[in-house]
Amino acid sequence: MPPDPSAPSPGAPTLRDVAARAGVSTATVSRALNTPGQVSEATRDRVMQAVADLGYAPNFGARALAAKRTNTFGAVIPTMDNAIFARGLQAFQDRLREDGVTLLVASSSYKPEQEEEQIRALIARGAEALLLIGHDRTPAAYALLDRQRIPSLVAWAWDEAAPRPCVGFDNRDAMRALAAEVIALGHRRLAYITADRQGNDRARARFEGVRDAMAAAGLDANALRIEETPYSIANGAAAFARLMQARPRPTAVLCGNDVLAAGALTQARADGIAVPGEVSITGFDDIELAAILTPALTTVHVPHREMGRRAAQVLLDMRAGTAPPPGLRLDAGIAWRCSLAPPPGGAARGAG
Repeated sequence: MPPDPSAPSPGAPTLRDVAARAGVSTATVSRALNTPGQVSEATRDRVMQAVADLGYAPNFGARALAAKRTNTFGAVIPTMDNAIFARGLQAFQDRLREDGVTLLVASSSYKPEQEEEQIRALIARGAEALLLIGHDRTPAAYALLDRQRIPSLVAWAWDEAAPRPCVGFDNRDAMRALAAEVIALGHRRLAYITADRQGNDRARARFEGVRDAMAAAGLDANALRIEETPYSIANGAAAFARLMQARPRPTAVLCGNDVLAAGALTQARADGIAVPGEVSITGFDDIELAAILTPALTTVHVPHREMGRRAAQVLLDMRAGTAPPPGLRLDAGIAWRCSLAPPPGGAARGAG
């Protein structure tokens, strides 16, 4: 049988593949992508459908350099609104710079479809490897990476069962350890402020870590009071205020990250609620803000800098053709500060 002209060629899809799939010339595809106003809406729609079907991303950087290296890596992080990813990303960039690699950064705003767009855009700009945060993303995003044969690495999460290489820590285990310490101090009425768990495997894992610790201590995990809200100091404050309306009040409020915890501490101070005298508050991440809050925040220390440097090294090795390790697990311990103490009139450390 003669070859199907609409079938993609081996390797990453090309402009010619898109043209064959859409039934137009390569010049028309180029116009549809670069000057869409010069083609009809029907033709443009056919071209864009072919682009989506094939997972095509026009690699302008590679084209300009005639297939030579661009020495550009990309990173897609969930947000630039706070410092959660700053230290790790800085260490990632510093290591890349040692090898002459430039970093392009994009934000998904915790929206899977937007992350897919950013991945496509970074590839189009010549990114030779990508750093991604967590394992949750659309199947189409993973298919795009596979079709383009772009080395990619997941950070801020470690999972021994993950199908792709990762450098990070066990979010569930780290939060379980912190919650166990909270319970060991005598706290029984626990509450939890979490980020949106849909599409965020780190948030889900941390939530399950609290429930694990409660179950292990013989507490009813279903009794955990939960506030789910987008990450911000203002949202953390509002969530804390709602939790404090319950009777009896929780004696400990665990937060899914330090930004939410900062909001909780701010609201407690505004409402005249003593921390940790009346309620303890904990965070997760150990960003610089945690140490200067009043009181200073007990939190999970994430090895941001080590994670960033090691992730960069793995991606550099992958670009060079080295098979990636199945996963690098880093330790995330507890940073003990002043916001956590036994409950009022409660048991001493180790009770229960």
